Amino acid sequence: MLHDNLVSATSAPSDPFPLRRAQVEANGASFHVIEQGEGPAVLFAHGFPDTAETWRSQMRAVAEVGYRAVALDMRGFGASYAPSEVELYSALHIVGDLVGVLDALDIGSAVLVGHDWGADHAQRAMVMRPDRFRAVVSLGIPFQPRGELSTWDGLRQQGLGERYYAFGMMEPGAGTDFEPAEKTIPSILYWLSGSPSPETRWDPIDSARHMLRTAPVSVPEWADRDYVDHTIRSFEKTGFDSGINHYRGAQVTFDLMPAFKGAVIQQPSLYIWGAADGLCQLFHPTSPTREDLLPLAPGLVDVIRLENVGHWLQHEAAGRVNAELIKFLGGLELPEGPGSARLNG
Repeated sequence: MLHDNLVSATSAPSDPFPLRRAQVEANGASFHVIEQGEGPAVLFAHGFPDTAETWRSQMRAVAEVGYRAVALDMRGFGASYAPSEVELYSALHIVGDLVGVLDALDIGSAVLVGHDWGADHAQRAMVMRPDRFRAVVSLGIPFQPRGELSTWDGLRQQGLGERYYAFGMMEPGAGTDFEPAEKTIPSILYWLSGSPSPETRWDPIDSARHMLRTAPVSVPEWADRDYVDHTIRSFEKTGFDSGINHYRGAQVTFDLMPAFKGAVIQQPSLYIWGAADGLCQLFHPTSPTREDLLPLAPGLVDVIRLENVGHWLQHEAAGRVNAELIKFLGGLELPEGPGSARLNG
């Protein structure tokens, strides 16, 4: 259900692709949504610490070539539903949010684009609801099917239980470590990017190179100041703890999804990653090829490696990401209603 009194256009009156904002009701909860353009739907899902605003460049790019771009503040972020209970942050709940947003906007099916935790949730959505999600573009997070061990248990088995950054984040009340947002948001954006020298960039298993070190700049050169200011204001209002629940909920997801053990992504997919991203360097220290990843995603179209780009590739390399996204979308047949997407030709 659309809350009409909260809808507002934020673009100039003469803009042929005005940005629309709304609060929508999905499965009894309220979600903040921004939209741009008309046509087959592309749904964008962000990660931590972020909001729907992270996708403004990509939304504009796809709107201009004939798509309806939709992005939401994910559960726990921005102006969207933010329960405190960790068990409400499983992928089953969040895929339900994505489906509920489509229903609220009367969208039958969509291509998903996800970054960070948004990529992980988008990948689970592909496996769980192939009838609603036609294809997926994953930024910075490679797909891993549900296996014998959860991500967290796998890291512990590798001896990283005391070293991997997320374990400390998941402690109760750890969200306060990320305050004040005015200081930490620029730090996270800077240190996780490709801007610092390689020996000083964030390293997910080296506590001396943590993400909350004071950044030498208030706004990285590749970031839009309005986006940074919006992100700061958003987390000043919400705090960080509900967003961190996406990390805490990963074990819940694993425990609830044995039925999907070994399930792969059959639909068309694209993986884009930054060669200077510490997470990618940890999870695939060698550069994966399409052939390497095809067993996990038989519909994989391509793997795009971006040199000198870190974790925030939708900002650091917006032009390249937009071009690859439009190319991928152009290779799909996307019906307005139910049906299967497939590559043209």
